[in-house]
Amino acid sequence: MTDNSERRRLLQAAAALALTPSRAAPAEPAEPQPGPAMTGALPTTRTPGKPGDFDFLSGRWKILNHRRRNGVWDVFEGEATVHAILAGVCSVEELRIPARQFGGMGLRLLDVKKAQWSDFWVNAASGELGAQGLPGSFEGGAGIFQEQSEEDGKTVIYRSVWDRITPTSCRWQQAASRDGGKTWVMDWSMDWTRVA
Repeated sequence: MTDNSERRRLLQAAAALALTPSRAAPAEPAEPQPGPAMTGALPTTRTPGKPGDFDFLSGRWKILNHRRRNGVWDVFEGEATVHAILAGVCSVEELRIPARQFGGMGLRLLDVKKAQWSDFWVNAASGELGAQGLPGSFEGGAGIFQEQSEEDGKTVIYRSVWDRITPTSCRWQQAASRDGGKTWVMDWSMDWTRVA
């Protein structure tokens, strides 16, 4: 016959182990995955831009950043305040990342005559406007901005995408392709959540 007191003691010990918090190292943050607008081909004819395309971004935001440095994803928080001005022809973003002593301004401008958006960046450390903005358009609910340049005699395509756009959230990602757009390597992904 089994000793019930011994059995009860073993079950209680097993239950106590199951309820003890794990002391294992915290899991690495999941690597952000590119959305279909990041990896897909651009349409042959781009949708004309119109005033107000960036109105979704107006307001105050909390941002969860995933930034790749030396092959490792760094995760940190940030915040932004965005204003639409000039009747929706311009969107001005002030980005603040206190944890990395980093800040800057995103400036999105619509060339009304060409019906094309350009996305500019100003780093707070230098105060200089990038020489040329990334041209882009909104396709299938995503803002896709792309340019190409030469590096070491090879063509590199740079793409940034605004997607997952809802009244309370959106996402921005940036990547580069060195094989004509067949594959993309992301180096930054931002998940935006509206505060106000």
